[in-house]
Amino acid sequence: MVIDLGMNWENFYKDNIVAYIKSLQSNPFELVTLILDLAIVCFLVYCFFKIVKGSRAWQLIKGIALLIIATWVSGLLNLKILNWILTGIMNLGVIAIIVIFQPELRRALEQLGTNKLAKFFGIDKDLATKTKEDIYKIVIAATELAKTKTGALIVIERDIKIQDIIATGIPMDADVSPQLLVNIFEPKTPLHDGAVVISGNKIAAAACVLPLADDKDIAKELGTRHRAAIGISKESDSIVVVVSEETGKISVAKDGTLIADVREDVLKKILISNVVTKRFAIEKNERKSKLKELREKLKKQKENSKGEKNEENK
Repeated sequence: MVIDLGMNWENFYKDNIVAYIKSLQSNPFELVTLILDLAIVCFLVYCFFKIVKGSRAWQLIKGIALLIIATWVSGLLNLKILNWILTGIMNLGVIAIIVIFQPELRRALEQLGTNKLAKFFGIDKDLATKTKEDIYKIVIAATELAKTKTGALIVIERDIKIQDIIATGIPMDADVSPQLLVNIFEPKTPLHDGAVVISGNKIAAAACVLPLADDKDIAKELGTRHRAAIGISKESDSIVVVVSEETGKISVAKDGTLIADVREDVLKKILISNVVTKRFAIEKNERKSKLKELREKLKKQKENSKGEKNEENK
């Protein structure tokens, strides 16, 4: 079977497009199925490109697209020999696509057969769940750093943005992972000296410079890391995890105060309570209050409209 991309477009327009428009006029319900059909196809194409983008197959897709365009142009310009060669190559396209995209197709089918279906369709976890997972990763990293007495300073941004602090460091925009956090604070590495800022479920930057607390009532034995942690927690609502280089103890700075020598389970509870529970509970309450206001507004509008109708009837 030869694919003729140099087809008669006038006949194609009359036989297909015009005929389909006429059928829509006689049966408008087909328009709904057409929209649904197009939406499904566009979504599947989007999912396909999302899977292959960034892989080796992405460059091959560009080559295939160029080949299709060249075949179409050669048919349009009536370049018979070139069109015959390109059309012959296109006939093997289906087999070539299966071979070329075998890893991507296999991965997609595996996801369809597992609980990764939501991920396949681009439905990410809700923000609260992802934030909680990031907290667990931070706790794991802090515990590992404490075991080796490796100094660390991890700032978790909350409602007050600290973009000016992020700008003082090295941009990263990386997913939160215990391995990356531990590696950042490894001694004698370029990024170990300074703070890591986690913003929007991402490691925004490393080697950031924090303002130091200058309160006279701060204990003199506290080092620079602890003073920096207290300083940023006082100037913003950020929560800061500190690992002491001298003792290996973990501390948490919050609202300008330092909770010293916390255990792993306590650290987890503090972070989840302040970063996850309070934040999303407030957002949930705000959504409820907005819905309540909207319902009351609609109720008043209905009552007013009823009152106006009654007056008109009188």
